[in-house]
Amino acid sequence: MSSFAMGAFWGLAAGLLIAIAALIGVWMERKVAGRIHMRIGPLEAGPFGLLQTLADTVKLVLKEDITPAAADVRPFRLAPFVVFVPIASSLAVIPYAVGWAPFDISAGVLFFMAVPSLSVIGILAAGWASRNTFATIGGIRGAAQMVSYELPRTLSVLAACMLAGSISMTGVLDAWRPWWLIVLAPAFIVYFIASIAEVNRGPFDLPEAEAELVAGYFADYSGIRWAIFMMAEYGGVVAASLFGAVVFFGRGLGLGGVPGALLFVFFAFALTTAMMWVKWTFPRVRPDQLMTLAWKVLTPIALVELLVVGVIASWML
Repeated sequence: MSSFAMGAFWGLAAGLLIAIAALIGVWMERKVAGRIHMRIGPLEAGPFGLLQTLADTVKLVLKEDITPAAADVRPFRLAPFVVFVPIASSLAVIPYAVGWAPFDISAGVLFFMAVPSLSVIGILAAGWASRNTFATIGGIRGAAQMVSYELPRTLSVLAACMLAGSISMTGVLDAWRPWWLIVLAPAFIVYFIASIAEVNRGPFDLPEAEAELVAGYFADYSGIRWAIFMMAEYGGVVAASLFGAVVFFGRGLGLGGVPGALLFVFFAFALTTAMMWVKWTFPRVRPDQLMTLAWKVLTPIALVELLVVGVIASWML
């Protein structure tokens, strides 16, 4: 199979995975939010409301795709795909089985940390091309937030790479040991919080901030393009959960076969559920609180963790 055909195949597979994750994720989030708010959530469409998201998807696909008259047409229409494609690409380097990833490259960890960050270009383009004040502010907020939280997130993952002596995803997975759970606990907390901010989820969803910005950078989008933004958000949640399960939990505590695969799914599911729980539990923070958390709390913690891990790594040598 040629490189182009292989890339196209795994690209379609990643898109399909994100589409399924979005369908299930929206339903699941409504149920989680319902439980937290002491209500039921979707109930009428299908058993346990399972078909509600499918019905909503059909509605979105059939809705008119509107482009505002004052918008800059080309970047406005391309922005959803610029946001979606980098996030879908990041799924290709995750080792779904011990010793195997769709694209097992030597710098897989750096690829995962760097490529999804390109979606900030789409967020900026969406806000700017809308020619809408609310959308523009949302795009600028999104760019500032993502750039700020990339630093502590990357530093937290770098601690695991130092212990493994590798920046390959499969290399980190092969080197993982159970005692990492204790040593990397602070790094995991930093990674988890920064990942929530990276995908613009509550309580860090300031780029959307419905009460202030009427959905922010995608306020003027409708139909399928709006749905692509939502797919990108849920895709980011799934990718961050899968990556966190691999790096910090050894995929399945280092186990292979069926037990390891089940634990891998469990850890990824638990991280996704935790992100939903956080969104519907804590109030949205202010912009100054958001930046203070990134630069004055998470980054120093990640740097101290790097120092500790560096001492441990040097001692092991």
